[in-house]
Amino acid sequence: MCGILGWYSTSLTPDRSRFERALATLEHRGPDDRGVFFEEGLALGHQRLSIIDAGPGGHQPMHSRCGQYTLVFNGELYNYLELRDELERVGHRFIGRSDTEVLLNAIVEWGPAAYSRLNGMWAFALWNRRER
Repeated sequence: MCGILGWYSTSLTPDRSRFERALATLEHRGPDDRGVFFEEGLALGHQRLSIIDAGPGGHQPMHSRCGQYTLVFNGELYNYLELRDELERVGHRFIGRSDTEVLLNAIVEWGPAAYSRLNGMWAFALWNRRER
């Protein structure tokens, strides 16, 4: 299982060094890759255990093409192939083969209604840049 970490404040800027040290404590959860995203008042981190799409197409934090969403995800979507097929039929294009990318595109397409369509076990943090 991967490890995810998030920090949010409306009045403080995240301390990068401290956040990186905290994320390092999760390395045992995902030794294959690490990624971080910082924005004013926000930090998202991901320690990756590569199971589906072990290549760079599954790297996290993952950003939507439109730039509105950033996602860190842990778990597995059992129905991601079916969802991917449906999303491709309405015009979504995928870079990699990960269920994370499917989740991100599902959120772009269906908004919060996407959550009821997910079959699996998961935890994720989603940053919506427009709505903060």
